[in-house]
Amino acid sequence: MKKPQVVSATGWAYFPIAFAARFPYAMLVVGVLTLVVSQRESVALGGLNSAAVGIGTALCGPLLGYAADRFGQRLTLLTASVLNSAAIIILVCVVTSTLPDWAVLVSAFAVGATAPQVAPMSRTRLVHAVTREYSPSQSFRVLNTVMAYESAVDEVVFVFGPVAVGVLAVAFSPVVAVVSAALLTLVFVAAFALHHTARTGGEQNESHERVSVRGVFTPGIAVAALGALGIGLVFGSTLTSLTAFLDTTGSADLAGVIYGCLGVGSTILALSVSVFPDSFALAQRWLCFGGVMVVAAFAFSATGTVTLLCVTLVLIGVGIGPTLVTVYSIGSKRAPAGATATALTILGSGVVLGQSLASAFTGSVAENFGAETAMLIPGFSALVVLITAIWNSRMPETSGVSETEREAVGEVVGEVVGEADEAHASARADVLS
Repeated sequence: MKKPQVVSATGWAYFPIAFAARFPYAMLVVGVLTLVVSQRESVALGGLNSAAVGIGTALCGPLLGYAADRFGQRLTLLTASVLNSAAIIILVCVVTSTLPDWAVLVSAFAVGATAPQVAPMSRTRLVHAVTREYSPSQSFRVLNTVMAYESAVDEVVFVFGPVAVGVLAVAFSPVVAVVSAALLTLVFVAAFALHHTARTGGEQNESHERVSVRGVFTPGIAVAALGALGIGLVFGSTLTSLTAFLDTTGSADLAGVIYGCLGVGSTILALSVSVFPDSFALAQRWLCFGGVMVVAAFAFSATGTVTLLCVTLVLIGVGIGPTLVTVYSIGSKRAPAGATATALTILGSGVVLGQSLASAFTGSVAENFGAETAMLIPGFSALVVLITAIWNSRMPETSGVSETEREAVGEVVGEVVGEADEAHASARADVLS
């Protein structure tokens, strides 16, 4: 049987390597939260450190994306993998020592600041593969499928990363869970960096003017970034409020495992995006599934049993999956030529920042006002996604992108992302983690 053209360009090994390379970061936000809570005995401090990880990623992630666009992915990722592994080990040493809490926060920030941006760089590589291997008339459907696949992988990783942390924390200890993330980073991010597809990073800059990070942040990218931020808020507030609720029952270590329910609906719906009709435009998808997310997130706050929690988590995932695909697709479509990795990293950083800020705020609310109050926060977080969707629906299709830039985007992404409203991740994760 003939291989699909994208697989012919990347090789079969690319996909498991790219999957494994993004898994460590998905473990870190929850891993840091669990580690700090277990060692320092404070949910609020744990949330603050999760936020520090996300802030570090949000501030420095786009710079890593820019470095990849300018100097190539290989050098950028190899450097980040070594620095990030070292930062994780230092964090473990600091948390388990008698050093003050501010030292823990600084270490957590360093972990986020050095986090390899695997997900956006993987998308960039696959976009290049599609535009090289397919004609513009063919590339739309293929790119839509690729973006849906990438989003589904993000969902699996950023939902089951916490599950892995929960399993390792219960079976061994939170320290083992976080150290495992460091080892995975060193091995698999390096393998991802050394894969032959890394040569595509930076190629697009040879024929186009270089765009600064600030130049990438157009109104069109900004609205997509706010949508990604909202999704991150849902991730962080849901996980932290769930942890707080389970802590009242003495089952906080199971939070990552139960949180995996969110990944069921999310992954299935993210994969289904590739078969949505072209008439179901990106802006409409964002509005539709953003609404589903709002309803499910408020229902989450009204549940009182673990069974109902699992049901509402599945429904929240049904809203998140297609929304994340759509936001990343819109971001890819609006990215100026030569800055695809930078633009997608901005979106990924938005997911991580939202998740981390929500983790810190929700942890504080849970500690001061109780788990029931904290469980209201995911609903209001989902409203951010829906309000941003309404804003996006009123923007011109080419908002924030000049005529010249639009033509350049057509060369980079094919005309594919130009005719249908796109598909993604957040990341979580970045994101979620």
